[in-house]
Amino acid sequence: MRRLEITRDALRYLDTLPPKPFKQVATTMLDLLKNPEPHDSRKLSGYPYHRVDTGEYRIVYDLPEDLIRILLIGKRNDDAVYRALSRK
Repeated sequence: MRRLEITRDALRYLDTLPPKPFKQVATTMLDLLKNPEPHDSRKLSGYPYHRVDTGEYRIVYDLPEDLIRILLIGKRNDDAVYRALSRK
């Protein structure tokens, strides 16, 4: 059975979301437990990570063994999530 791990950065971003987007993002993260590579996910070039979009937000995650590690969450229409990823 897979486990969900959320990094501190992702949790901080979740805390800033209004209720409706929070629910969208949280539902998508929980859905990753059932299907870790949904049809709309993509592997990031240059990184060993995946990303999935939900509403206006992008979730960057990693898939080691029986774990889904949520690394970052950010807006889809800006590149801040990728700048933060390059600093990790």
